[in-house]
Amino acid sequence: MKFGTLYSYWSKNGEWGGDYCALCHKAKNAGMDVLEVGAGDLVKMSDTELSLLRDTAKELGLEISANLGPPRDKDISSADPAVREAGIRFLCDIMHQMKKLDCRILIGALYNCWPYDFVDLDKPALWKRAVEGMKIVGAEAERLGITIALEVLNRFETILITDCDEGVRFCKEVDSPAVKLLLDTFHMNIEEDDIPAAFRRAGSLLAHVHVGEGNRKLPGMGHLPWAEIGKALRDIGYDGMVVTEPFMKAGGSIGRDIKVWRDLSGGADENQMDKYIADAMVFLRNNFEVASEV
Repeated sequence: MKFGTLYSYWSKNGEWGGDYCALCHKAKNAGMDVLEVGAGDLVKMSDTELSLLRDTAKELGLEISANLGPPRDKDISSADPAVREAGIRFLCDIMHQMKKLDCRILIGALYNCWPYDFVDLDKPALWKRAVEGMKIVGAEAERLGITIALEVLNRFETILITDCDEGVRFCKEVDSPAVKLLLDTFHMNIEEDDIPAAFRRAGSLLAHVHVGEGNRKLPGMGHLPWAEIGKALRDIGYDGMVVTEPFMKAGGSIGRDIKVWRDLSGGADENQMDKYIADAMVFLRNNFEVASEV
């Protein structure tokens, strides 16, 4: 397995986006193998900027994954055909930029918009349109050699795919070898009866893992059964990326979108935040890579 984090852990003033080349160095210093970047930013980057990021990551021995919550005007489940078309085009444009970056996995709740506003509650119709759109996107992903990992969210963030079983069913309906699942322990803590069992049910469809405690702190700062989760991943032969997605600071667009209304860091400064996440990498390796039975 390869371990890393979503870039926003080091966000400035609680805003999305950042200097990804600089963040590659932060990730390397924290003992990581992966930096997850904002996929929407890739379409704003020039070929020169993409090349610089690609070369920086390569020199540091890092891999890049791309994370996206599509905006409402690019929602492939929308009842508006123009919005669906824009969403499909947007996802394909991102994948073409990923190819230049040598980034091979696009993840997120790509089947509708995020954050979802729950205005349209016709789930069967949304589901049908999302499957149809993802078939087109999946075909392009196959052509480009990119894997799409659809993130299973909790009921407060989406209407469509809210547990592992729905995710498996959605992927089977899309029926593309490029379209698989992302399971996130934060969302699983809300929706799954048994987190390790859900990982086992996902099996070979699991293409990406997000990890965080039930309150969005770093792994090891809460109550989730990390040794059991690690054993489940080993049992299914998972060897992909394990990416933390912590949100511990209130304020800014990130705090608003993620609903972080109080400081979860204990008032940590940048140095302490760096130590927290470096310790989390050691904690994850100890629980996920060590083959001790639980």
